[in-house]
Amino acid sequence: MLLLAVLGLSAALVVTNLRISGRPDLSSKQVSAIARQQASAAVSQLQSQPAPAVPVYRAVEAAFVVVQSEGGAAGTGELGGGVIIDKKGDILTALHVVRGASTIEVSFADGTTSAATVASSDANHDIAVLTPSTLPTVVEPAALGNAPQIGDEVFAVGNPLDLVASLSAGVISGLDRTFTPADGTSLSGMIQFDAAVNPGSSGGPLLNAKGQVIGIVTGLANSAGNDEFAGIGFAVPISTAAGALGAPAK
Repeated sequence: MLLLAVLGLSAALVVTNLRISGRPDLSSKQVSAIARQQASAAVSQLQSQPAPAVPVYRAVEAAFVVVQSEGGAAGTGELGGGVIIDKKGDILTALHVVRGASTIEVSFADGTTSAATVASSDANHDIAVLTPSTLPTVVEPAALGNAPQIGDEVFAVGNPLDLVASLSAGVISGLDRTFTPADGTSLSGMIQFDAAVNPGSSGGPLLNAKGQVIGIVTGLANSAGNDEFAGIGFAVPISTAAGALGAPAK
């Protein structure tokens, strides 16, 4: 019995070895051809995918809001952006866009327009929460992201120079910056970034590469003292902006 078992094991080993040794060898030319084919397929797949900014914009498109105020602090109308951040339809924007306004109108991505009021605000960080009187049929709040790092890719959505719902891209240039806008208020803890922003961008979301909101755009710096973009924008971190909704500010 032992002999039979050994013979059986030997036969199994022979069969196994024959299967391995019977595998055809590939020539170097065949290996190169397979490698080229796989590389070509991988490149084609990458080329067929949208640019990184495309899914970022799509992720926030339905949550972006155009904010138009009249009779504000400057005595004239102010155009800015905003973003829906919860299922109730609360909108985060920059306070200076709506400060002292006699009327506020918001326009949603589906074309719905509505009057809105300031539900709460945080003047220390230039943040306001707007409550619209009419909501779109489907409310799609934006996803909120974690604290960024210097060098992270970022995207800003706003209405620069009245060009509604425009996207720009850049990187995080600095953190915990102090920014002093034209009204002389000192804003601390700001995110510095170099995605292009101009008048009309205020209140719009600053997004990470996943399309999550990491800040609310509030202003830009220009050594000439005007409102033209010079490569330095500022945003309130979303963790701080959420304080205007009653969440603990960080």
